[in-house]
Amino acid sequence: MTSIFDDGLAPRDANYAVQSPIDFIERTASVYPNYPAIIHGAIRRNWAETYDRCRRLASALKGRGIHRGDTVAVMLPNIPAMVECHFAVPMIGAVLNTLNVRLDADAIGFMLEHGEAKVVIADREFGQVIKDAVSGLKNKPLVIDVDDPEYGEGVQVSDLDYEAFLQEGDPEFQWSFPADEWDAISLNYTSGTTGNPKGVVYHHRGAYVNALGNQAVWSMGMHPVYLWTLPMFHCNGWCFPWTITAMAGTHVCLRRVDPEKILQLIRDHQVTHMCGAPIVLNALLNASPEAKAGIDHEVKSMTAGAAPPAQVIGAIEELGIKVTHVYGLTEVYGPVT
Repeated sequence: MTSIFDDGLAPRDANYAVQSPIDFIERTASVYPNYPAIIHGAIRRNWAETYDRCRRLASALKGRGIHRGDTVAVMLPNIPAMVECHFAVPMIGAVLNTLNVRLDADAIGFMLEHGEAKVVIADREFGQVIKDAVSGLKNKPLVIDVDDPEYGEGVQVSDLDYEAFLQEGDPEFQWSFPADEWDAISLNYTSGTTGNPKGVVYHHRGAYVNALGNQAVWSMGMHPVYLWTLPMFHCNGWCFPWTITAMAGTHVCLRRVDPEKILQLIRDHQVTHMCGAPIVLNALLNASPEAKAGIDHEVKSMTAGAAPPAQVIGAIEELGIKVTHVYGLTEVYGPVT
């Protein structure tokens, strides 16, 4: 049944835009180009530089024949390249598949084949796993090697280096929104209880909405400083790569959970937000007294999984870390309530 309000009020460019989180980085780089975007060891990049790198990666992938609906798999810890992939891959309509770095070659091989990965971007720490996984595939993907200075030598994954690959791309690349906000933006896998891992597809609209929902839950103001204690391979980091970018915040990267390092980074960079399982909070409590000393500002922590014991919540809040307990599923973009 139609009404007078249906006449002449169809969606148009002036009143409708596709909702996608890749829009966040263009706005942030435009409004806050010189604000800090990435901190990783000695690396410091602002939002203009990060946006340029994302466009280079998107352009380079397109130049290698990657298009809408193609899967780009990544096996990376929480390093700058992982943040960049969350924007560059969907900029060309491709689908980001973040692989669980704790899985073996058989599981990774299944996911690469099931997801029909055309590209694999992998850190050298997982070089042997990726080599073994790719060796069993009928259709070999393009493999790109990420040499993180915070790791060291590792196993070289391929002859194509990530930084060299970026030089194939154009920093002024004109990316485009998906034609439909229900287009896939990422592919995640959940193991379930039996059989092979199950694929879960996120779309642009869902990622956009959940990313903004994250900031609403925390009443997050502009320019948060977010410490990556939660793996970005897990539900796309609960959509926080997009959330922090939307708020023109700073991504403080961390390759692996190390309680002494976490507490040091909180102090050094005045971290305001972080996420992780209760085991991460417990690890902080078991850190040395010297490491726990000197946090003089409030840190908001979102935790999920098993309910943290009341004594853990009480003790961690005495450190100045305020806990928000959430629940979610891979199937619902991470935290939902």
